[in-house]
Order: sequence, then structure tokens, then C-alpha cells
Amino acid sequence: MRFVSWNVNGLRACVKKGFLDYFKSVDADIFCVQETKLQEGQIELELEGYNQYWNYAEKKGYSGVAVFSKLNPLNVTYGLGIEEHDKEGRVITLEFDNFYLINVYTPNSQTKLARLDYRMSWEDAFREYIMELDNKKPVIVCGDLNVAHKEIDLKNPKTNRKNAGFSDEEREKMTTLLNSGFIDSFRYFYPDKTEIYSWWSYRFNARANNAGWRIDYFIVSQKLKDMLKDAEIHTEIMGSDHCPVLLNIDL
Repeated sequence: MRFVSWNVNGLRACVKKGFLDYFKSVDADIFCVQETKLQEGQIELELEGYNQYWNYAEKKGYSGVAVFSKLNPLNVTYGLGIEEHDKEGRVITLEFDNFYLINVYTPNSQTKLARLDYRMSWEDAFREYIMELDNKKPVIVCGDLNVAHKEIDLKNPKTNRKNAGFSDEEREKMTTLLNSGFIDSFRYFYPDKTEIYSWWSYRFNARANNAGWRIDYFIVSQKLKDMLKDAEIHTEIMGSDHCPVLLNIDL
């Protein structure tokens, strides 16, 4: 099975920049998007053969996630079930016979880490949520997790140490998550691969210079380790400041 995740940074804009061409060519079983930045009724996507599930932020033009699935889920839920965390359209969970698929857009800690306290609260709640599901059946988490875990995961670690996405606190939460029985699928296959990123700032010609960050992930339950086939990052795909990430798994 093939899973794809892409932070499209505005789905309407991305559709004008080739989203549908890529969507069709990659032929995913499940395709997850983050940062749709729209409300219900603001876009109509003709995706033949796919069920569509949307979670919108209350605030217009902000956040939002969607899942397009060829498979029929047993159940679909939206958010974490915690009011404090469920106003920004950040989580969709699909339950299948033998696994859960969770699409997430993790809150950004913002300039000068203005939202770090909230981010820490979110991290704990999200980890607890996926661990609870993992006790029932294996979990696949994908999305923009807004953290570069290790120095290898961004171009300029030294100058970004106290910036959002590479603070010690955020990185520590990722370590805690992985130590709770989960695998960073890309690093599982490519533990030492450098200069492969999934996000580049629109400033300073960052993408042309490959001054990027790897902040988009497929995180999977340890229980699925033997089923993993490959993880990919499609750095050549334009249309957003992020590129798509993929997981191939024999479920």
C-alpha cells in the first residue's frame, strides 16, 4: 500500500500549481494533506475512486487537514476529543480493520517561541491519544509535525537551535514519542542520509539552495516494522513550500 502526505500550504493555490497532476500520477491508496486553508464549500475536488474527509479550522484561511482514501474506513473521527485542541482543524483519524491512520498538522511554536507552552500541551495530548489507539491496533501517523528532530534534519542546525521547529523542547517531545514505541520511517530506511528535506522557507532562495528542514513525517508503530517497504521524499514536486512524503507498506 502507498500512503502520501503533503502540506499544501493552501489547497486552492496548490491546485493551480499542479496538485491534481501529482495526485493522479502518484496513485496513493491514502493521500493526506495539511494546511488546506479553506472552509467547507470553498473547493470542489473531483477525485474519482476516493472518499474525502475534511477537518476545517474555525478561523478562516487557517490550518485544516483532509484525507482522500480509496479504502473505506470502519470509522472516522475529527480532532483529539479535547476542546482546547480541536478548534484549529488539525487531526483526522481513520480506523481500518488492522490499523489506524492519523493525519496531523502540529501547531507551530511561532516566532520567539511565543506559542511553545501551548505546543508542549499539544504534544503531550497528541502522544497520549496515539498511544491509546496503539494499544488497540497499530498506528500510522503522517503529516507536518513542525519539528526537525536531529541536526541531520535541517541545513543550519547551529543558527536555528532556539527557533520554532528546532527548539530543545520540541525535539525532546519527538524523542519521547519515538521512545514510546514508534518509528520515524524515513530514518528507519535512511539513518545517515543528509540534505533531504521536506520544507524550505520562501525567503533567501532557500529551496534553490536546498537550505531546508525535514519536518514532514510518517511515524509508525513498532509493531509494523516488518511490514515497512520504503519511505520517500519527493523533493522535486513543487506547488507548496513543502514537498510530499511517502510510505510504502505491506499491510
